[in-house]
Amino acid sequence: MAAALVMNNIQISSGIFRMTVQSGMGGRPGQFYMLRSKNASPLLSRPISIFNVEEDRVQFLYQVVGEGTKRLAGLRPGDEIGIEGPLGNGFPEPSGQMAFVGGGIGIAPFYYALKQWPGADIYLGFSREAYLVQEFERLSSRVIVDVGGFITDRIDLSSYDQVWVCGPQPMMLAMQRLNASSGNTGKVYVSMENRMACGIGACLVCSIRTSGGRRKSCADGPIFPVEEVVFE
Repeated sequence: MAAALVMNNIQISSGIFRMTVQSGMGGRPGQFYMLRSKNASPLLSRPISIFNVEEDRVQFLYQVVGEGTKRLAGLRPGDEIGIEGPLGNGFPEPSGQMAFVGGGIGIAPFYYALKQWPGADIYLGFSREAYLVQEFERLSSRVIVDVGGFITDRIDLSSYDQVWVCGPQPMMLAMQRLNASSGNTGKVYVSMENRMACGIGACLVCSIRTSGGRRKSCADGPIFPVEEVVFE
């Protein structure tokens, strides 16, 4: 695991932080890094999606949910952070009319995706409080936001050739059912951001059930065609 410098680490909403790290390792939308506070040696690294890439820096959007992310939130500019990546397969090459659907912290991969494919529509769902909506609106002319409802109710899959989805599993299960019931002919991909310990396929903590047997979210994914995933 390499060491990098934290450039900034800003709280943008309740429990939501955006961290910029000096790194030239880049990455693609849907890939992730394993991050670890250098002051948290007993703790495992945490998998965090790429939010943005700019020349010699990578940005991450993350939610504080446990001790590991709490320690990440305590990092200040100039602190060292352990960083490994980019990891995972990332979303496939886009084609045709695109839509990105993010729920909660699952909006993270789609900022960088929109920078590369600004013609895509973006759907943002939040349970209580919306955040970063204006940043997404600067990149896309069609941003659909839902707070407290079900963002999956707002999308007509037949309008798109590809749909990329990231968020809580109930939301992605809803998308799977919608995809099956609508007879959609486009492709829908989901990001299975499970808990993981190593990020490289050695520990099997992140394995998921698929129609082809158990697969590793880190090394085989985290992106899978929605129809292949067996949600548990």
